[in-house]
Amino acid sequence: MNWELTGDILLATVPLLVIFPSMFALTTWVERKALARIQNRIGPNKVGVPLTPYGGKLSLFGLGQPAADGIKMLFKENIVPTGADRLFHLLAPILSLIPAMLVLCFLPLEFPWLNGEQNSVKAFMLDGAVIFFFAITGLNTLAVFMAGWASRNKYSLLGGMRAIAQMVSYEIPLVLSAVVVVMIVGSLNAAEIAEAQAGWNWYVFQPWGLAAFVIFFIAALAETNRSPFDLPEAESEIIAGYFTEYSGFKFA
Repeated sequence: MNWELTGDILLATVPLLVIFPSMFALTTWVERKALARIQNRIGPNKVGVPLTPYGGKLSLFGLGQPAADGIKMLFKENIVPTGADRLFHLLAPILSLIPAMLVLCFLPLEFPWLNGEQNSVKAFMLDGAVIFFFAITGLNTLAVFMAGWASRNKYSLLGGMRAIAQMVSYEIPLVLSAVVVVMIVGSLNAAEIAEAQAGWNWYVFQPWGLAAFVIFFIAALAETNRSPFDLPEAESEIIAGYFTEYSGFKFA
């Protein structure tokens, strides 16, 4: 066994499994604090880092709240609704997680602590990485509809149908916004696109690049179901959409 290669793989994957979940948790905390400020509330401010087993903690403005919520959700009871398709009800969250993890493989990330000429992992630096990126992200909608259909709940099914309709609306603008950058660089390789914008040579400062960025930002809001494109999981209309019948580990 090539222990050096194994060590490089671990040194490349472990930071991804730590850094990106930490970023997601931090953005969740920032969003909750910002919404609390808008609504004249305090927001998360209690959960922190315990200093001793017998009491005392470092509150850190409630930075430990996302971790506490995640741990709490993992230990909640896993409920499958009566009449639901148990197989697809279980497979839908797994199928939704796979694209989110695969997308990280196509990011042109470099790790200074690795060996090699450019200190980067080239396993997934494909010439058609951009095409694979959009193809993989499109799979998530299939998982969403599967979750809504398998739950045998009218609110869940309606949320899944809304997700399909919304994807048809934003997918083309999302791809066209990326085509602008691809045409400027002349390559579908994610690493070459990143290298072409090294320093301050960002295409967002160019007229066509700025227009593509605005379109991409709006389409990304629809991709992530954020307001005002939160129709698939509109809480005031269909409770939580396709998430309505999920709980515990599958919901997390």
